[in-house]
Amino acid sequence: MIQQTLAMHSCFNYRVDVVAAVIERNGTVLICQRKSGRHAGKWEFPGGKVEPGETQRQALARELGEELAIQAEIGEEIERHEIRYGNGPLLRLHFYRVTQFSGEPVNLQFERIVWEERAQLPNYDFLEGDVEFVKKLAVE
Repeated sequence: MIQQTLAMHSCFNYRVDVVAAVIERNGTVLICQRKSGRHAGKWEFPGGKVEPGETQRQALARELGEELAIQAEIGEEIERHEIRYGNGPLLRLHFYRVTQFSGEPVNLQFERIVWEERAQLPNYDFLEGDVEFVKKLAVE
């Protein structure tokens, strides 16, 4: 019982840094729909977890290569906030602007990828951790 309690509390103290790209082109933003697993069907910005030894920008560049086969120049951080899904770890979400990249994005991991106008973003069923940011982004 004590081990279970300790395991549960350690989960609450555990933080994970997650990076996401707001990739912009011709007045649109690239969004991605999750294929399977937890949150299947939800929309998100491409990106993922920062691995040990990586900076946030290095992690995001790696993730964009793995998910979309692009080489991206990671711009400024435009938003940061924290969220916890259920009993999971605390996620610290970092959103970065990406306006320069080489290659055409190819869907390597998602159900769908879509270039969408900012004003239309709130019409998509985004992950809970992205919803407030999406609302702000839509009116920029």
